[in-house]
Amino acid sequence: MYAIVETGGKQYRVEKDNVIFVEKLEAKEGDKINLSVLMTSNEGEIKAGKSASSSSVVAEVLGNVKGEKVLVFHYKAKKNIRKKQGHRQPYTKLKIVEINA
Repeated sequence: MYAIVETGGKQYRVEKDNVIFVEKLEAKEGDKINLSVLMTSNEGEIKAGKSASSSSVVAEVLGNVKGEKVLVFHYKAKKNIRKKQGHRQPYTKLKIVEINA
């Protein structure tokens, strides 16, 4: 059984006990949250749209983490203007606890 859930403007295919990284959520470690369900599949039986909205996916927050560092470098040729900047995207680590179809 799997489900397609949406959070942070992105869609994820999840199964029970999966660990996923999503855009940062305002939740504390150990909290349980419900994710919005777009589709579920149970042994070939597919529910989508309004019939899938009655389904629920419960996830446990394992913590907030940061992604890999991305370096951004701006410069202007022949002008001695250089700017180096780094960015680490914040993510929330979720473990899928249960899928109720």
